[in-house]
Amino acid sequence: MNGSIPASLFELSCLEYLDLSYNLLQGHIPKMDLTGTLKSLRELHLGSNRLNGKFDFFWLRNCAMLKDVDLSGNAELAIDVKFLTSVTPFQLRALMLSGCKLDNTIISGPNLFGTQRHLQFLDLSNNNFSGSLPNWMFTNEAPLLYLGLAHNSLVGSLDHLMWQQQSSLQMINISMNYFTGQLPMDISSVFPNLTALDASYNNISGHLPPSLCNIKSLEFVDLSNNKLTGEVPACLFNECWSLEFLRLSNNNLGGPILGGANTHLSFAAGLYLDSNYFEGPLPNNLSGEMSIMDFHDNKLSGELDVSFWNTPSLEFLSVASNGLTGQIYPTICNLTGLHYLDVSNNDFEGSIPNCSSKLMLYFLNMSSNTLSGFPSYFVNSSNVVALDIGYNRFMGSLDWIQHLYKIQLLLLGRNMFEGHISAELCHLQHLNIIDLSHNRLSGSLPPCIGAIPFGYHTDDDNFFFMFYGISFDVRLSSMDYDIPLVLYDTNNILQGFTFSTKGNIYTYSRGFYNLMSGIDLSANMLSGEIPWEVGNLSHVKSLNLSHNFFIGQIPATFANMRAIESLDLSHNELSGPIPWQLTQMSSLEVFSVAYNNLSGCVPSSGQFSSFSMESYLGNTDLQNSSRGNQCSPAPGSMEVEDVGEAADDPVLYIIGAASFVLAFWATVAFLFCLPFGQRVMLQL
Repeated sequence: MNGSIPASLFELSCLEYLDLSYNLLQGHIPKMDLTGTLKSLRELHLGSNRLNGKFDFFWLRNCAMLKDVDLSGNAELAIDVKFLTSVTPFQLRALMLSGCKLDNTIISGPNLFGTQRHLQFLDLSNNNFSGSLPNWMFTNEAPLLYLGLAHNSLVGSLDHLMWQQQSSLQMINISMNYFTGQLPMDISSVFPNLTALDASYNNISGHLPPSLCNIKSLEFVDLSNNKLTGEVPACLFNECWSLEFLRLSNNNLGGPILGGANTHLSFAAGLYLDSNYFEGPLPNNLSGEMSIMDFHDNKLSGELDVSFWNTPSLEFLSVASNGLTGQIYPTICNLTGLHYLDVSNNDFEGSIPNCSSKLMLYFLNMSSNTLSGFPSYFVNSSNVVALDIGYNRFMGSLDWIQHLYKIQLLLLGRNMFEGHISAELCHLQHLNIIDLSHNRLSGSLPPCIGAIPFGYHTDDDNFFFMFYGISFDVRLSSMDYDIPLVLYDTNNILQGFTFSTKGNIYTYSRGFYNLMSGIDLSANMLSGEIPWEVGNLSHVKSLNLSHNFFIGQIPATFANMRAIESLDLSHNELSGPIPWQLTQMSSLEVFSVAYNNLSGCVPSSGQFSSFSMESYLGNTDLQNSSRGNQCSPAPGSMEVEDVGEAADDPVLYIIGAASFVLAFWATVAFLFCLPFGQRVMLQL
């Protein structure tokens, strides 16, 4: 629904429930101050539109029955929460003003909020409030169930707040602010019925209060991205049976992981202890219904021994960037629910077990270890979407990659793979990024590679957008408010996937799939001519064919690669001129054809005017006219209408030859038929 809100709606005296949320409504909200109207209105939901102008709560002075107001998600709607009288005719249960154009000063005083004695749900998030957290929010008589202040710019120390017991408060979200200080040590006394606490992305310091374990209703805790220190109270792991989600990522916590105990965990939604200083081995005996365990970027040691793990619901496991050693044992195959596994940046060695008949992995990162042998696991792994086994010692041919029908990220660089690149590679139509660099591959490049739609996929092709989430219901009498405190998407778990482009190695932690599409075949022994079909890769942003043995000319069809940002053809045996058509590559930022056998002129128009001579080093017959050299275009470099390889088409040669022969005999016949022609022919 779009357009503006008709004023006649607010003349319906019997209207009790009005929900126009999640539309494309725009314009001003009609002024609702008509005497005698809207006396029956109980709920007003106008959230998630494009409304603008002003909304004054004084307009609702006739709505004595009003209970719920939702104006959230209207970024240009200026809301006035002042009230001309100290007593309002209505007592709200829910007031949702997230993402509106609220006056920054309203946070300092109760205003309308102080008059609401029955308020259960207050959401003021995403409003860019500044200043300190006011005490009135925790001294108000209203029986708040939910308080949302996330995504603001609030400051101040939690130590200075006048904490009073808030027995009704179940959910607190103060994430993404600038709070300092410590959590109250008696937090279980202040919030005895707390269900969810999100204080992530602040500057909170100190230790985790052990009294958290005394809150038996606690289900959700996110204290990530703070400055917490010390050890995690062991009771959080073995006594808080209701706790489903615990995220302590990116702090300064230490000590043994999971309190050093073999235990049964209850974190059905997720356990995130990554990016801390936890040390010691992983527990040998672990059980529970966890779906996600993220321990990456710590100081863990020992082996990854899951022989006695009883975790049938585990779908995501990351132990990347630790100091784990030994082999990856076949018992990993017993984690039959596993879809995401990241063991990169450790010291694992030996071969990997063949679990393809038991595991259905979508994401697998084993890069930067010393794993070796032939990766037989992948022969029948048709469900893999992202695979990184680079920087290891794997060997053998690459025939197995033809079975990766859904693969989008294929990173096999820095191994010892050998043999040819088979045309079967071209069947991988979902492929977005491929890195086969620094191996021992030989032979020619299959022309059909130009038919792979790198970087161009429909939403149906995008396997990355899979979400894990947890939400909590706050029950408010006649209606429920479903509050998604966290949505965990797979973009967040790609922290170890790297790709080399523009002369640098980039590690992508979020949005990797959307940010980059590229091909890296550098540092192999590939030979032959570069197929002109490669120019059909119009969505590829990076192409690296350097340090091989390619010969022949640079295909003029490369000009069709409209999205290309980095093109490296250096250290080959290419010859001939640089096609003038390449100057049409308007997105090109990095270019190198150094150390080839090129001749003719260095292009000086378009993006080529910004490239230094370092891009052309080692080509003795290549001249730079911009430096005063006499440089005439080399043969074959003149402009043509089409950037294709039409000149090399054998059909054109046949047609040209036939036309010449036909014209010759037609001339002979014409001359023979004329008297003058007959005399000439007789003389001949």
